[in-house]
Amino acid sequence: MEMEDNTGEFDGGAECIASMVDSGSVESRRYYMARGTLVEMLRDRGYVVPDVEAELRRSLPEFRSIFGDKPDPERLRLVACRVSAPSRKILAIFCETVEIRKKNMVGILSQIMNKEQLDRVILVLQSKMNSHAQKVLDEYPIKVETFQITGLLVNITTHFLGPKFMILTPMEKEKLLKKYSIKDKQLPKMSENDAIARYYGLEKGQVVMVIYSGGLTDSLVTYRCIQ
Repeated sequence: MEMEDNTGEFDGGAECIASMVDSGSVESRRYYMARGTLVEMLRDRGYVVPDVEAELRRSLPEFRSIFGDKPDPERLRLVACRVSAPSRKILAIFCETVEIRKKNMVGILSQIMNKEQLDRVILVLQSKMNSHAQKVLDEYPIKVETFQITGLLVNITTHFLGPKFMILTPMEKEKLLKKYSIKDKQLPKMSENDAIARYYGLEKGQVVMVIYSGGLTDSLVTYRCIQ
């Protein structure tokens, strides 16, 4: 324990505590954590993220040295290509902090209209989005997903107590159904709006294998069909 000296001042203890205090903005920390989860999400979906290892190793101070203590959302966007089809791309955009209305949404989407071969778009929201803006998304020709930035601060798939997930290919799904002589609607269900389904970008009809390990059993495998 550090003791007060004759001058009434504390020695190295105060410096040690000060070194543990984050003097940067909460805003930059939030962007740092959400972008890290977004990079992992794209990787887990089967996209090639440029410099993915460097992205995931990057510390918060390094992030701030690149993007600043008050990052410009425009600089945080990510573009990645599918491993299986490099010409197909996904674009992830961090939106501004204002409420997203129809005019805002039209402006956001107009910026990406000319980008070719987009597989889908991810919008990271920092505020509410009204129903008129949602209608614009529903009518957009490209699949657009939305995530609140607060929902990306932690990667829900990496908790050590949670199960592991594997997305079945169409061929693997067909083999599973044939093995048990069942139809996909007879499998246990997972909602398309489930957090895990949203993380992996799953759509109706896809099947995910859920692997539980540890606890009372060494291993337990089950399947869920997206509904």
